[in-house]
Amino acid sequence: MPEATLRDTVLRIGEEANAAAVAVAVYDFEHHTTWSINPARWFHAASTIKVPVLLAVYEAIEQGRLEPYSRVHVRNRFLSIYDGRPFRVPPGRDADAAVYAALGRMLTVHELAEHMIVTSSNLATNLLLDLVGIDAARASLTRLHLSGIELLRGVEDEVAWEAGVNNRVTAAGLCNAMRLIEEGKAISPEASRAMLDILHQQRFRSGIPAGLPDDARVAHKTGEISTVAHDAGIVYLDGRDAYVVVILTEWAPETNGRQETIARISRAVYQYMTGRTE
Repeated sequence: MPEATLRDTVLRIGEEANAAAVAVAVYDFEHHTTWSINPARWFHAASTIKVPVLLAVYEAIEQGRLEPYSRVHVRNRFLSIYDGRPFRVPPGRDADAAVYAALGRMLTVHELAEHMIVTSSNLATNLLLDLVGIDAARASLTRLHLSGIELLRGVEDEVAWEAGVNNRVTAAGLCNAMRLIEEGKAISPEASRAMLDILHQQRFRSGIPAGLPDDARVAHKTGEISTVAHDAGIVYLDGRDAYVVVILTEWAPETNGRQETIARISRAVYQYMTGRTE
């Protein structure tokens, strides 16, 4: 599939689904080439912001400030980054009940990191972000030279959200983050391998993986709220080097077909990257 045809195909998929906006960024390790549509457009990050949080956690581990098996007291009380007001993460707004079941007990940093990525636990995310510190997490991104990612607050901080303080990402920013992890340059080779192992366990597979052959392997992180649906991943296929693909989409509330749209775009990118049409 020629590059111009891929662009037309992706734009047509977005238009047919009534998406308000679509951005895609791709990096191919096979040919060391890039391809993108709207790579610098900002989107609400939703749960894709958990990848930068994961980076910050593993930098803290690398620096000896944390250990993977450090024990963390599980609580559900946090302070808004905007005005310091306490807030909680509602269980109904979280994809993972397991962390709530551990309230009042202890989980390890590694367990919380898995819950944050694999089942997208908001509670685990806030516990880890509190542990690392928002300023330290932002500093991690700066040290990694990752632009196109704004990590400003924890999740479900409604006061900050109402004030317009939101986590934002671009397709290019997330693509560069995933590239660093695959290249073994995210913190260290050991940290990169540990993060890849967690990303490979992702349970929400109706986005990028759904557009790929059954034997494809994907290390990825999804994110979805009322107005956006995203997926950012590294795709592994037999017989070729991996490629990174980030698909960000924006929608009117209650619009259907979001995951199917991401899967269709993933399929189009796969066909472009491999030359296969099956």
